[in-house]
Amino acid sequence: MSADAQVPARPTAPGRAARWAFRGLVFVLALTGFGQLPIYNRYYLSDLPGCGWLADYWATRLVHYLAAALFLALLAHAATLYLAARRPRRLRLSRSGALRAGLLAALVASGGLIVVKNFPGVFFSDALVIAVDLAHLGAAAAFLLAQLIALIGRRPWVEQAA
Repeated sequence: MSADAQVPARPTAPGRAARWAFRGLVFVLALTGFGQLPIYNRYYLSDLPGCGWLADYWATRLVHYLAAALFLALLAHAATLYLAARRPRRLRLSRSGALRAGLLAALVASGGLIVVKNFPGVFFSDALVIAVDLAHLGAAAAFLLAQLIALIGRRPWVEQAA
């Protein structure tokens, strides 16, 4: 009996529940992130039944921060599974996965700077605030577009290492 047969196999990728949580959190983050802009009230989307809270900046900000915390925990879970995978069966990021991971890294970094900017006593110049906000918005739009293209083209995040 080989050593691999005695050790139970570790999962190398997040399960179905994690994938659905990822999709749901991306939706909530996109919805509340764009809610930080005054577009829902301006275009009367907040007048739809059940959508009135989208016009409230503080409500969308709170939901966005809570969803971001859950999203970071989910990313940490997926990264841990990926990095803990056994060498012979190790998966590698596909080109599409590497692009999306890079965009996620830009989103997390710019989002972290936005959170730091909101701390009392922290001062960023106006130009830096605008640059960070545009970087976050641009990374979010690019990530959503990359996700959509990957979904349509059935591009996986990971593939078997050769």
